[in-house]
Amino acid sequence: MATSAPESVDLAAKLASFTEHWSPKIVGTFNGHDIMVVKVKGEFVWHSHADTDDFFLVLDGRLTIETEAGNVELGPGELFVVPQGMQHRPVAAEEAHILLIEPHGTPNTGDPATAAVKARI
Repeated sequence: MATSAPESVDLAAKLASFTEHWSPKIVGTFNGHDIMVVKVKGEFVWHSHADTDDFFLVLDGRLTIETEAGNVELGPGELFVVPQGMQHRPVAAEEAHILLIEPHGTPNTGDPATAAVKARI
């Protein structure tokens, strides 16, 4: 049985393929986790994740993660992991590009009823 050759993921090309904000796109998987890219601008909703941490890596732009314990400012190449259960809200004054990693099926708002549908690109 023939298998296809492994391929790298071009994050810049994936990000260039869509324009909407706050709509994570799955670009790969890793041990039951979705690896996603997302464009953000403005304020997201306050939320928490009862069962998992929340991983943010800034690829381009600036992101503030507002938390109940204080704010974390991130620039390109910087990451922050929001601990499980902590209320937080990502905010970007200008468009920023973010890499997210979370267990498959995790709702981005912490609530499946209000979460964005995550498409694979």
